[in-house]
Amino acid sequence: MSSPRRRIETDVMKMLMSDYDVKLVNDSMQEFHVLFHGPEETPFAGGVWRIHVELPDQYPYKSPSIGFLNKIFHPNIDELSGSVCLDVINQTWSPMYDMVNIFETFLPQLLRYPNPADPLNGEAAALLLREPKTYEHKVRDYVRRFATKEMAEAAVADEEEEPEEEEEEEEEDDDMEDYRYDDEAPGHLEL
Repeated sequence: MSSPRRRIETDVMKMLMSDYDVKLVNDSMQEFHVLFHGPEETPFAGGVWRIHVELPDQYPYKSPSIGFLNKIFHPNIDELSGSVCLDVINQTWSPMYDMVNIFETFLPQLLRYPNPADPLNGEAAALLLREPKTYEHKVRDYVRRFATKEMAEAAVADEEEEPEEEEEEEEEDDDMEDYRYDDEAPGHLEL
């Protein structure tokens, strides 16, 4: 049986040699982005998403982490974080699967057959159940507004900027620690 490290390298090389646009993050074989196109004959057709993939050290014995970087409206994908709720990835993952399976089978199936009974996006699930035509209209609107190749590229840039923003917020919080409340003058901060 091959080691997890060798399997990671093999699966990532398969992805790099496939027709998918794959970019390694920090030259790491365990973290990369894949350009994913919405399946034809679905409301997601024509959409382009940048998918963030992280392979755990125990891969393929432990499932990869998958997330959409640009916005998508789907019951099983968290709109804010892009996290995917996909049974095959999360609970029934098997070492027999590889990364190509995820992009050729699992994600297209998820977009074709959403499961509103197990939602990460309650609004999308409720809309799909109660007003399927309105749901399709909203999905197409999101595709038009957020799922272009330009938006997918911008999503990568946004993800790379996030740590800097968090550091700035931490610095602001640290600055606030330099202030103390003045009991003598309620409502005022004093240095």
